[in-house]
Amino acid sequence: MSPGWPGNASVSPRKSWRKCLGRGKSGHLCPCDPAPDKLKIIVPGVALGDEAVRQIPGPSTQEMGANTSQVSDLSENQSLHTLIGTESISENDPFWNQLISFTFISPTNSGDSKLLEEAVIPLAKILIENNPRTGNFGALVRIFLGRTKELKISTECQDQLFIWQAHNALFMIRCLLKVFIREMTEEELHLQFSYQERAPGTYAGSEDLLEELMCNLVHLVVEVPLLDITYSILFEAVTTMLVLLSYQLFHKDILRDGLIYQYLMKGRCLSLTSRLVKTLLYNFIRQEKCPPPATHIFEQHSEGGGLFYGLASGVASGLWSVFTLGGAGSKPGLDQEQNPLPLSNQSLLLLLVLANLTDGPNGCPNPYRQAVTCFKNTQDTSSIPTEQHHTFQINFNSLYTALCDQQRSDQATLLLYTLLHQNTNMRTYMLSRTDMENLVMPILEILYHVEDRNSHHVYMALIILLILTEDDTFNRSIHEVVLKNITWYSERSLTEISLGSLLILVVIRTIQFNMTRTRDKYLHTNCLAALANMSAQFRCLHQYAAQHIKAYFTVLFVCASLFALLSKKHNKVLEQATQSLRGTQGGDDSSVLPDYAQDLNVIEEVIRMMLEIINSCLSNSLHHNPNLVYALLYKRELFEQFRTHPSFQDIMQNLDTVIGFFSQRLEIAGTDLSVERVQEVIMKGAQALPKERLKKFPELKFKYVEEDQPEDFFIPYVWSLVFNSGVGLHWSPTGIELFSMDSG
Repeated sequence: MSPGWPGNASVSPRKSWRKCLGRGKSGHLCPCDPAPDKLKIIVPGVALGDEAVRQIPGPSTQEMGANTSQVSDLSENQSLHTLIGTESISENDPFWNQLISFTFISPTNSGDSKLLEEAVIPLAKILIENNPRTGNFGALVRIFLGRTKELKISTECQDQLFIWQAHNALFMIRCLLKVFIREMTEEELHLQFSYQERAPGTYAGSEDLLEELMCNLVHLVVEVPLLDITYSILFEAVTTMLVLLSYQLFHKDILRDGLIYQYLMKGRCLSLTSRLVKTLLYNFIRQEKCPPPATHIFEQHSEGGGLFYGLASGVASGLWSVFTLGGAGSKPGLDQEQNPLPLSNQSLLLLLVLANLTDGPNGCPNPYRQAVTCFKNTQDTSSIPTEQHHTFQINFNSLYTALCDQQRSDQATLLLYTLLHQNTNMRTYMLSRTDMENLVMPILEILYHVEDRNSHHVYMALIILLILTEDDTFNRSIHEVVLKNITWYSERSLTEISLGSLLILVVIRTIQFNMTRTRDKYLHTNCLAALANMSAQFRCLHQYAAQHIKAYFTVLFVCASLFALLSKKHNKVLEQATQSLRGTQGGDDSSVLPDYAQDLNVIEEVIRMMLEIINSCLSNSLHHNPNLVYALLYKRELFEQFRTHPSFQDIMQNLDTVIGFFSQRLEIAGTDLSVERVQEVIMKGAQALPKERLKKFPELKFKYVEEDQPEDFFIPYVWSLVFNSGVGLHWSPTGIELFSMDSG
């Protein structure tokens, strides 16, 4: 097994199994207060008093004009210099209300995210130096925590101003944390939360502010309802959790412990495990688009196509005011067009990260994986076993629909794999659907465009097919589903074809691509395993599918000719290679064999496997597959050399019997037969061939089994998806240790 793959097909029974979330404090408005007609906002930089208050008639509609500034101007911003400076700021200081009163929507494209990151890094590094004396970062966190305690009430009261300020505080925390995590260890990060302003002679409290923040984010995600006015802060909460977990990116080895890990696995967050997983799944299911800017506290305005920051009318922000999320302010770039559903995307990434955390060092299972593997359908009225922890119910129909619609993304395909492989309730539900084509077709399209997909996405799609083909009912039903006009299949117009025949076509095409390009043995194994699982239920193969099998054998014929030539010349080396492959030497010596010897062994395995697949089809469903028989007769000379080869002699018996039987009947029918007449002879002959003349072989069945340590594959894979697909997140490749930059 290659260390780069999560698992492989295992064959049974003849081969060994291979593991292939009044007034308030500090001067902010109480969320229970009735919404005023005019909002009073304190203007930073102006002395307190009557002059310091300006009245804003609802959402701003005035152009920002000369007040607009660029990201590069952040380094000159006075409010930020106060935050990161050498003076402590009391939590009751009006400064905080000023600091978090800016109009902002998170970035979604990598260009904007990179600009923001580059602007924040030097500021964050200054804060790292000064924070041990000022404790200003901890004060900012406490300001956010104070706001979040009333967020649910704010939502019920439609208090957009309150939610707006809480969002801004969290965004600032997230931006700073992202730099902190790259610059320091978890223990050093914990100290940045511990520093705080205190009077001489007093002692610091025992609160763990980092854990408080983590638990607060989880509470926010699971308790605050998803509405237009809460979309941005929920997105920010999910993103901040991803940032806190991103220490893994900077370690080559898989992290199996640590502070943040402990908070999630054992701390106060543990009791919210099932609610968090359920909420993240529903965020994925709902596929909510980001609301237009008009739903936020101030409407966004900007001229030009660059990345601009401006001031809302009457709010002399201490920071920036516009950072578009597919709204006004900048032209939507490619990344924005690819990420129209930022909360859905980010929630799915967080779910995958959590589900793939390793089990605890003392063997304590990952609770998030437990929740993913045992949730049930809302329509399932049976009681949940008491021994099942962190379980919940979710609408399977909605989840199935979302999975069918989203397979163009790696992360959705990985979620589908996870549910099929680990959640027996969901797998049973999927296999019982009468519209399996809605799920299978997107998977086949991934494989059809194999040259445009990364290897991990292709491999996960293949494993999904392998898992599906383990079910005989699936293998029968796909031949009963008739498809019309497959638009993405461009090599030939397929006006009408069964789903089963299309699956065979695409898988064989993938094998051919692999033979000429990537030459990946494990990809071959899984392709052939899926075909093998289906072979006994092949029904009414489309003529084009049968021709593809024949064409594939033509390729194999060339390979086999090479095999025969070299086997005579290098008998001893090939014998050693074969022994190594079959494990007779008790170890894997293939690494010391010449490349051509290893390639020839792969060719021999592929030929053997294809012969077994054809034999299984002929033995179990000959009368259902006249087109396959026709293709075999048309290229019968391909099989001549296999009869005398010791690796193929046994499996060739049935093929010889079938080819000989039908050849004789065609000779009796006469010469110069039309195609229609040949097919008629084959149809009648299929009914007349005595089954007892065909040798019985054990059932050809493969099963997918994960490796013993699947985290070695899945954790780097999941974080490569976060690195490449996280909305509004940018990491410099420098310092990334978990995976190479070309591994996505």
